[in-house]
Formats: sequence, C-alpha cells, structure tokens
Amino acid sequence: MIRLLMRDLILALRAGGGFGLGLGFFLILVTLVPFGVGPNSERLAAIAPGVLWVGALLACLLSLDRIFALDYEDGSLDLLATAPVPLEGLVAMKALAHWITTGLPLVIAAPLLGVLLHLDMAAYKWLIITLLIGTPALSFIGAFGAAITVGLKRGGLLMSLLVLPLYIPTLIFGAEVVRRGAQGFEVTTPLLMQGGITAGAIALLPFAAAAAIRISLR
Repeated sequence: MIRLLMRDLILALRAGGGFGLGLGFFLILVTLVPFGVGPNSERLAAIAPGVLWVGALLACLLSLDRIFALDYEDGSLDLLATAPVPLEGLVAMKALAHWITTGLPLVIAAPLLGVLLHLDMAAYKWLIITLLIGTPALSFIGAFGAAITVGLKRGGLLMSLLVLPLYIPTLIFGAEVVRRGAQGFEVTTPLLMQGGITAGAIALLPFAAAAAIRISLR
C-alpha cells in the first residue's frame, strides 16, 4: 500500500498534472474574481468564503480523471486489481495520493489567496480547518466518480456530472463554517456535518469504487 502511494506521488510530481494544474487554476480563479466583481473590499469579504471553496472544489475536479485513467490505459490497473492486496485499499491509497498532490496544496495556498479577497481575519482559522476536513471528501468522492467512468471514452464530462452533485454538501457546509466563523457565530453544526460527510466518504466509497473497477475490467 505504501509503495503504491509513493508511486502515485512520484508520478504526480513528475507529470505535474495534479499539483500544478489544480493550484494554477485556483490561483487564476481567485485572482480574476476582484476584476469581475470590483475592488470593493466589503463585497469581496462577503463572497470570499464561497469563492475560495468553489475554487478548491473545481481545482480538485480538474485532475480526477488522472486517478485511474493512466493506469487503465497502460494496463497497470489490471495488475493492481489482481494483486494480493484488497482493491479497496488500493483505491483508498490512490485517493489519498490525489489529496496530497491536489487537496493539500490548496489548503496551504487558500489563506494566502484569501488576502486578495479581503477575507476577514477571524475566518482564516475556519478556512484552513474546513479545507483540511473537506478536501479529503472531494478526493474520495472523485475517486468513486473516476472509477465509474474509467472504462469509458471521453468519460471526463460524465464524471463531472456524476461528481458535482455529490460535492455540493461539502461545499455548502464548508463555506457556511467560514462565513459563520467570520461573523462570530456558532459553527459546530455545519462543521460536524462536513466531518460526517468526509468520514462517510472515506469509509464507504473505496468499496463502491472497487466494485465499479471490477465491473469495468470484466
């Protein structure tokens, strides 16, 4: 399992598709928003939680097709499926590798980019916390969507249509926690809901993704 994780991390860093693409898109989106809505600091501060979370969501979405597609094309996925280790564990390691190369850089960059949107100082702590809790769910949900469409030609659009509705609860609760934190309100309920979504995704979706891969390889 650890060797598979290291292999995916090395491939992602060499190719640059996950790390560079997602982070670059996140930077471009946040940089362009002030040009689109105007330089009013109060307006930017009001929309900053939603913009940062939408940017993180879309940045994660960009590299989802790389989770299984490359291994499927070169035949590595067939070997992994027949390896003497649980396929569910392999799926979990690939989702974890996606989070390390895509989600974690977004967590680190988000507070820096929040300055461009005049994010309230009280919200920075909650932005980091919600991204740390929520972005793993994006990777595991994305791995499930990638597993369903792995054997399909041009399955990227279909994967996006499948994954985006599942992303919405994480987006809603994440942005709500940041918004409430900026205003000094109670954040326990949406934070627990977001944590529950992430825990459920990590616990259940590797099994669903493994089943989808087995069907695709038949």
